[in-house]
Amino acid sequence: MTDVVGIVIVSHSPLVAEGAADMVRQMVGDRVPLAWCGGVGEGVLGTRLSDIRAAIDRAWSERGVVVMVDLGGAETNSEMAIEALPPERRRKVVVANAPVVEGAVLAATEAASGAALATVLATAEEAGARCRSVPSKTSAGRRQ
Repeated sequence: MTDVVGIVIVSHSPLVAEGAADMVRQMVGDRVPLAWCGGVGEGVLGTRLSDIRAAIDRAWSERGVVVMVDLGGAETNSEMAIEALPPERRRKVVVANAPVVEGAVLAATEAASGAALATVLATAEEAGARCRSVPSKTSAGRRQ
């Protein structure tokens, strides 16, 4: 399974992370290395570097790993976890600026096709660009 890019989902909520991972599994099956982490135990929201590092290890692929994050703290901790990796692994792990659920599903679908790390990352981030460019129904009807 390490011949395709892996996906890691990091959320402050273990339920959000697990739910997003479940959606990925239902869409692409076991073709993509996938791991998730969230929470800091006992139902408390947050993220831990050690959990993120372990998730990266579980989803590790020589093709690379894309990390999907839900909020700023998850991004910061993910970047710190990546910095702690050995240099040969560090350059193969990237954090996507994308919505965690849609980005993870699209990234995993792209990864399952055998796409390169840069392509998988771009696919996830394009999902974020689409989300930012579509006005909501409530804001579209307002006058400026």
